[in-house]
Amino acid sequence: MHRARGGFTLIELLVVIAIIGTLIGLLLPAVQKVRDAAARIKCANNLKQMGLALHNYHDVNGHFPDGVAYQYPYYYWSWMAQMMPFYEQDNLWKQADTWARTTPDTWNGQNPAYHWWPWGGFWLNPMTPANPVLGMPVKTWICPSDGREELIITGPQWGGLGNVAFTGYLGVASGAEGNENYYGNRNAANGTLFWRSHTRIADITDGTSNTAIVGERPPSTDLYYGWWFAGAGWDGSGEGDVVLGARGYQYAAALGCPSSYVGFQSGRFNNPCDQVHFWSPHDGGANFLRGDASVRFCTYAINQILPQFFTRNGNEVFNIDNF
Repeated sequence: MHRARGGFTLIELLVVIAIIGTLIGLLLPAVQKVRDAAARIKCANNLKQMGLALHNYHDVNGHFPDGVAYQYPYYYWSWMAQMMPFYEQDNLWKQADTWARTTPDTWNGQNPAYHWWPWGGFWLNPMTPANPVLGMPVKTWICPSDGREELIITGPQWGGLGNVAFTGYLGVASGAEGNENYYGNRNAANGTLFWRSHTRIADITDGTSNTAIVGERPPSTDLYYGWWFAGAGWDGSGEGDVVLGARGYQYAAALGCPSSYVGFQSGRFNNPCDQVHFWSPHDGGANFLRGDASVRFCTYAINQILPQFFTRNGNEVFNIDNF
C-alpha cells in the first residue's frame, strides 16, 4: 500500500514566502533604527571626548584653543589641531609641529606666512608640500553616520602636495544674525570658537550648560569644506571648514544659495547649499557639545533659539529643556 508523500502545496509555499517577506520587511527598519541609534551614541561619545580635551586644554593654557589659530607657526590650524596632545594624539602633534617649524623657506621674498600654511603652496610654481597631518584621519573627528568622513583625498587641488582628511564637527563661532565678519574682527563673533578666539570659561557669562560650543555639520558635497586639521573657510575666518555660526547669510550668499538654507535644519550630502548650516545624518536633529562638556541631542525645532544657544554672553533667557 502506497502512502501519500507529505509536502507543501504551491499555495502553502507562496503563503510561507509571503509571511517570511513580511517579517523581513518589518525587521529591516528595526535593524536600521538600532544602527542609527548606535551611530548617534558613538557620535555623542566623540563630542564628549572633545569636551574633555577642550577643558583639559583650558586647564593648562587658561583658555580654550582658538577656533582658528593665526600665529607662527600655526597659521590656520583648527581648534582640533591645537589640542592634539589632549586627546592622545601626541605623535601627530609632534609630526605636525616639527613640519611647521622646520620646513625650508623657498618663498623668494613672498609673504612669509605662506611658508607655514598647512595645505602647502598648491598655487605656486613649483608647488610646495602640505603638512602631512592634514591628510591623517582621526576617529574622534569622524561621525560614524557619514562614510565620506573616512575618505582621504589626494591631489594638489586639495592640499598642496599632500592629502586631506575630514570631520563632521565644527566649532560654534557666533550666534549673531547676519554679522559674520570674523576674519580680522574678533569682536564680531560672540560664540566660543572662532578666528583667534582665546575664549575663557569666565567669558561664557550665559552659563556653560546654556552655551553650545561644538556641533555637527558634514563636509560639503564637493569636499572643499570640512577639513579637520586646518581650514580658511569661505572668507579666511575658517567659517565652513572648522567653525560655523548660527546664521550664515553671507556664507550662503557667497555660494549662491538662498537664505532659506540658513539655520539649523535637515540636510543632504548631495546638496551643496546644506554646508551653510549645522545638521547631521542622524534622524531628526544633531548632537551638540555644551560649554560644561555635556552633550545634548537637539531636534531641529531648536532653530528658533539657536542664536541664543550659540552666544556666550548675550544674557538671553530661554529654557533649553523645552526643545
